[in-house]
Amino acid sequence: MSAAPPRLWGYSLFGGLLAMAGLPIYIHAPHFYVSEYAVSLAALGTVLFVLRGLDFLQDPMLGWLAERLNPVRGLAVALAGVVMAGAMLMLFAIPPLFAPLAWFAVALVLLFSCYSFLTICFYATGVARGDRLGDGGHVRLAGWRETGALLGVCLAAAAPVVLERLMPAPFLGFSLGFVVITFAALLAMRAEWPRFRYRPEAGASLPMRAVLGDAMARRLLLIALVNATPVAITSTLFLFYADAVLQADGWEGALLILLFLSAAVSAPLWARLARRLGAKTALLSGMALAAASFAFVTTLGPGDIALFALICVISGAGIGADLTLLPAIFSRRMAELTPDAAKGFGLWAFVTKATLALAALMVFPALELSGFEAGAENAPAALTTLILLYAALPSALKGLAIALLALTPFKESKA
Repeated sequence: MSAAPPRLWGYSLFGGLLAMAGLPIYIHAPHFYVSEYAVSLAALGTVLFVLRGLDFLQDPMLGWLAERLNPVRGLAVALAGVVMAGAMLMLFAIPPLFAPLAWFAVALVLLFSCYSFLTICFYATGVARGDRLGDGGHVRLAGWRETGALLGVCLAAAAPVVLERLMPAPFLGFSLGFVVITFAALLAMRAEWPRFRYRPEAGASLPMRAVLGDAMARRLLLIALVNATPVAITSTLFLFYADAVLQADGWEGALLILLFLSAAVSAPLWARLARRLGAKTALLSGMALAAASFAFVTTLGPGDIALFALICVISGAGIGADLTLLPAIFSRRMAELTPDAAKGFGLWAFVTKATLALAALMVFPALELSGFEAGAENAPAALTTLILLYAALPSALKGLAIALLALTPFKESKA
C-alpha cells in the first residue's frame, strides 16, 4: 500500500540535517580555520584526505554495524545524532583546547563518523520505504529526500551570512541552530525506523563483497565518485573564488545561496522528468546542463557578479539532477540485490565523502604552491590557478562522468 506523500516530509527534514553536516562543512570549515586560526591550506587539505583514509576502513564497518543494530536502529540513530550535534559545537562553537589543526581533525572524525552511520541507516530505510511506494517509488522518495537535503545546504550556506549581521559570533549561532534541527529531525523520523525495519531471513544478508561483485553497483559507485568530485571542488573553492576573482564584496553568501536554492527548486522537477523520460535520460540532461554552464566561468573576472549569478542558477539546476537521481538509481539497484541496503550505502557514504577529500587534496596544495593567499592581493599566476581549479577541472571531470553514464546500460523506470 502506498503511503500518502505528506508522510514523507520527515525524509526531507532528516535529509536536510545530513546535508547541513556534509557539504557545507567543506565550504565553511576550511575558510573558518584559515581566517580564525591561520591554519595553512595545504595542512587542511592533507588532514581532510587522511581522514578519508579512515573512512575507507570504517564506512563498510559502519554498514555492517547498521545491520547488526537493526533491531534497535531508532536508538542507535538517536545516539549518533546527539554525538554529531556535539561534534558540530566542537568544530565551530568551542575555541580549540589544543592545536587548532588537531582540534579540527578530532571534531571532523566525530562529525563524519556519525554522519556516515546516519546516512547508511537513512538510505537503507529509504530503500524499504521506496519499495512500499510502488512503481517509481525510489524516484518519488528521492524527490522529497533530496529536496530537503538541498534546502539544508541552502540553510547552512545562508545562516553564517545572515547571523554575521545579527551577532558577533555567527558560527556559534549556526552550530546551536544545528543542534535544534538535529533534535527536530530525530523526532520527525522516529516512527520510520521500526516501521520500515529490515526483518532478516535466512541467507538474506548481502556480504560487502557481493555488493562490490555486482558490476552495475560498481559502475554506479564509480559514476558517483567522478560525478560528485566537480561539485566538491567548486563547493570547497567557492568562497575563495568569489572573494579573490569576482571580488564579490559581500555578495559571496547570496551567490552561494542562489546556487543551492536553484538545486533545491529543481530537484522535484528532475524527479518528475525522470518519471516521464527515465532516470538515466533525465540525469544525463542535468549533468550536461551543469557542465556547459560552468565552462563559462573561466571567462569571468572582477565585477562579473550578475553573469556569475546566472551561471549559479543554471549549474545549480544541474546539481539538483545529480543529487536527486543518482541516489535513486543506486537505491533501486540495492533493492534488487538485498532486502536491506545498509552495506551498499556504507560504500555510498564512503564515495560521497571521498569526493570531498579528493577535492581538498587536489586544490589546496596546488593553490598554496601557486602562492595564493586567502584575503590578500594575489599575483596573476595564483589567480589563474584558482580559476582553472574552480572551473576547468570540474568541467573536465563532469565530461568524464557523462561519458561513463552514457555507456552504462541499465533498465529505465519511468513510472
